[in-house]
Parts: sequence; structure tokens; C-alpha cells
Amino acid sequence: MTSSPNIILHIGLGCFHRAHQAAYLHALQESGDRTWGLVGGNIRGDTAVTMDALASQHGQYTLETVSPAGERVYQRICSIEEVIPFSRGLGRLIHIGAQPTTRIISFTVTEAGYFLTPANEVDTTHPDLRNDLENGTLCTIYSAITAILLERMRQASGPVTLLSCDNLRSNGARFRSGLLDFVTRRAEAGLCEWIKANTTCPSSMVDRITPRPTNDVAGRVFVATGWADRAPVMAEQFVQWVLEDQFIAGRPNWAKVGAEFVDSVHAHEEAKIRVLNATHSCLAWSGTLRGLSFIHEDVAVPSIQKIAYDYVTHDVIPSLVTPGHPSPLDLPRYRDIVFNRFSNPFVRDSNQRVAMDGFSKIPGFVLPTIRECIVANRSCAAVAMLPALFFVFLQRWNRGELPHPYEDAVMDPQAIRDIFAAEDPLAAFCRDRVLWCELAGDQALLAAMRHAHQRVEQFLQTPI
Repeated sequence: MTSSPNIILHIGLGCFHRAHQAAYLHALQESGDRTWGLVGGNIRGDTAVTMDALASQHGQYTLETVSPAGERVYQRICSIEEVIPFSRGLGRLIHIGAQPTTRIISFTVTEAGYFLTPANEVDTTHPDLRNDLENGTLCTIYSAITAILLERMRQASGPVTLLSCDNLRSNGARFRSGLLDFVTRRAEAGLCEWIKANTTCPSSMVDRITPRPTNDVAGRVFVATGWADRAPVMAEQFVQWVLEDQFIAGRPNWAKVGAEFVDSVHAHEEAKIRVLNATHSCLAWSGTLRGLSFIHEDVAVPSIQKIAYDYVTHDVIPSLVTPGHPSPLDLPRYRDIVFNRFSNPFVRDSNQRVAMDGFSKIPGFVLPTIRECIVANRSCAAVAMLPALFFVFLQRWNRGELPHPYEDAVMDPQAIRDIFAAEDPLAAFCRDRVLWCELAGDQALLAAMRHAHQRVEQFLQTPI
């Protein structure tokens, strides 16, 4: 049961949320401000073991953070007041979300969980989304939020902020667009107008490298604290949170514990998505192709680091710093900080984790830079290396030659098999609209990809 006067309901109680937003709220509570508490649950049942462990510990767990020098800090996080067990009907989740004291509903469902078309409408070709629309299931964030808001409207529970905390560009605005499209397709009488009048969806930029915890994390926690924690989480020391200050029903004073409130997160999210997220994927695809397992191993290889460094320096920074729109951030310095974070050997962030969901990451993280280079008639040789690496990565997946399973919520496996069965697989790859949107089939894109593919093949033949 909850005791705080104001509640944040969080959907997606995974490692990242527990290392980031829950840790921020814990820090605020430790400062003496206990006016807000967290309740967390999931809309999928695939994390039942962790959820059961968290529930048995009354929502408490240990956060282990580690610096690039190997300094480890252990903190018991106590901001989660209730862990909601998963049920297909999401009954308790809907009940908590509909309470007047719930003033923020936040969520982390990964960038692959938004199912958006380039027009920011819901992609009705996805089976989960289509099932929610046609059969009333509760498989996606849109159906879960719709069910909660319907109940809030019925109970006259008042306004609520919907806060996306995923690596999705303009995450608040795009989620809102997708939600309104979903509700319109469901023909829920009056709900669209209620949402427009009673919700806000601020965009936010979140940052903390948080790998999947390995078994040795619990062992270190026990040695350091004496607590046999069944649900510990570990992350790097660095953490950042930038939010648009558009909360319709109040918010915690997160600024007191290091969060930054701004009018627009655009500059921060573009830097983070292009410099950190895209580079992260670049390292993971490169390292996997060279037989490496961890991000810190990848960035230590000069030829891999050069691919990533050139991508940021030659193509990203010129795209984000233009005469008419200078960036408020020192992007070369930010690039160097990111590379230093990637080199942390104690985080042990796996290539398997970072390499996943390429069919969301290419259009979300990489395509904007390619598009801007083509429009400006600039070379896109450096950025084209990233999708060229992913092409070879998929080629190995198609052959069954990857060293680990590949997870991708958006990829159509048969479509990939068709690409590599084509007479010209690279041209077929460049025609894929899921990856390339309006640039699918563009001749400048194909020419850049042919050149980049040759360079990737040379890179793979060069000793490291």
C-alpha cells in the first residue's frame, strides 16, 4: 500500500528505471522531501522472477554504481512503495493509475515499444498493436495507458502527466501523437478530448549506462552490505536527466538532486541519441563482428574506436552545429566524455545487450544524420559505416553465425531472409522502408552504403 500523498506510477520496472528515475526519487526522499512515492508494475510477464524478488523485499533493492577507476558505491533504494504483480488484465495497475493521488504516470518500454510510423501514428501492422486494437488486449503501452485514462475519466480523478523515459527522439510529443491515434482508432467516446484537456506529455532525456546484472553483482552486494539482495542492479557512476517542465498535476523537486528542467530538451536529446546511443550500437556491432563481448573491449581497439570517432566528428557534429543553429553544448567535449564512459571496464556492458533492436536504432539514432548529410550535399561516408556494420551483422545472423541470440522487437525475420536471398542484398537492404523511411531506395544512400560496405569488409580483414 502507498503512504505518500503524491504517487508516480511507473510502467516498466526494469533495471534502467531502478538505476535512474527511482534513484533520483530516493535521493530526494533522503534529502527530507517525502511528498512523492513510486508504485511500479509491468505490462508483460517476462520479468516475473525479478518482480517477485522485489515484492518480497517491499520494493527495496541495492544499486551498485562503479566509476571508470573501479570505485564501487552501494546504496539501498527505498523509493518504490509497492510492486504490482503482473496480471493480464492489469487490474491493480489500472486501479493505481486511476487514483486522484497518482499525478504522474511514467514508463520505460524501450524505443522498440512505441510502434510508431514516420508520421507518428501507431503501426497497425505490428501483431501486438493490432491485437490491442481489434481484440482489446493490453499488450502495448498505448492500450495500458488508454485503460488507465478511461478509468480516470470515469472517476473524474483529475489531470495527470504522462512521462516517457525512453531513448526516443521527442519522446513526449511522439508518444502523445501515438496515443491519440490509438484512442481514435479504438473509437473511445470522449477520451481524445479528455486527454487533450487533462494530460501533458513532457519530453525528457535520460542517461545512465545500465547493463543487465550478472550473478556476481549479488555476491558483491552481500560482501559490501551483508544483505542477500535478490534484485540488485548495477550501473555506471554517471547519471543525467533533462526534462521539459510541463507537468500538469505537479512534480517532485528533482532539480534539488541534480535533474535539469528546460523549455526544450531538443539539443540534449539530439546529442545523446546521436553521440551516445548511435555510437554505442556502432561499437556493439563492430565488436561482435570481431569476436569481442563487451563495450569496453570494443572501444579499446583503435580501428573500432576510429569508426565511432569519425562518425561523431565528421558527420554528427557538423549536423548539430550549423551557422544558424549553434548547439548550446560543447559537443567535442561531450564526445570525449562518452568515449571515456564506454571505456569503463567495470561496467562490463555486453555487446549482446547493446546490439539489439537495430531496426529501431537505425531509423531512430542514425537515419537523421544520413538524411541531413544527403540534403546538405555533404559526404555521409562516416555515418554510413554504422548501417553497413549492421548489414554485415544481419548477414551473419541470417547464416546462424552470431555468437549470441539477437533480439529485435521490430525486425521481420522473413524480410531479412528475403533481403539476403535477393540478387543484390545490399540494394534490397537499402530499399527497406522500416529502416530508411522516405530514403528507401535513394541512390545517394545506396552509393554511400556500397562504399561503406567495402570499408567494413576491409576492416574485418585487418588484424586487431
